[in-house]
Amino acid sequence: MPAYSVTTATYRIGAVDYRIRSLSDRQQYSDPDGAAERAGISSASWPIFGVVWPSGLALAREMSHFAFTGLKILEVGCGIGLSSLVLQSLGADITASDHHPLAEEFLRFNSDLNGLAPIKFHNAPWVGPNPELGRFDLIVGSDLLYERGHPVLLSAFLACHTEGSARVLLADPGRGRCGQFTSAMTNQGYRRSEERFRCDGETNVIPRGRMMSFTRRES
Repeated sequence: MPAYSVTTATYRIGAVDYRIRSLSDRQQYSDPDGAAERAGISSASWPIFGVVWPSGLALAREMSHFAFTGLKILEVGCGIGLSSLVLQSLGADITASDHHPLAEEFLRFNSDLNGLAPIKFHNAPWVGPNPELGRFDLIVGSDLLYERGHPVLLSAFLACHTEGSARVLLADPGRGRCGQFTSAMTNQGYRRSEERFRCDGETNVIPRGRMMSFTRRES
């Protein structure tokens, strides 16, 4: 038996119900073999991978009607991989990545739970190029800019794994580091646009959530 507790819930994305196993709460930590410690994951950040976050739901809904035909897609920082599951169910060429030692296990369990073929997965910390990972036409992710160094680390990682013409789509709940990330992406030749979305349960007049799209065309 694992030394953490889980729950299973159903989420409607588009016209499809997905059953998702996630951690039952965010006050957990289990690292019996030291894998999380070796990956630089603290006890405070350990449970973040295993939760269905509002931005993750927003990204999954966006993917349910996204025009992905012919695109090689990477979900970065996938956590439990809800968007990857949606894309896999629609027949997209999707690879999931994360650096949490349990992310692949949860992703595989949830793909099995929904009757889907296993999703390609790579352990991919944002520390430089990963030659086995390759390059992608579209990279997606949700709620990735929650620590001070993330804009620089993520933008550098993306530079190693995008094609010359590429698109990056990030769902953010309204954190304060979007500007720093945008500057780094602009320096790589991207142009940004965004749409606002309302996180589940949010009551603000102006939605805080941002679906940020970064597009670069090869000259």
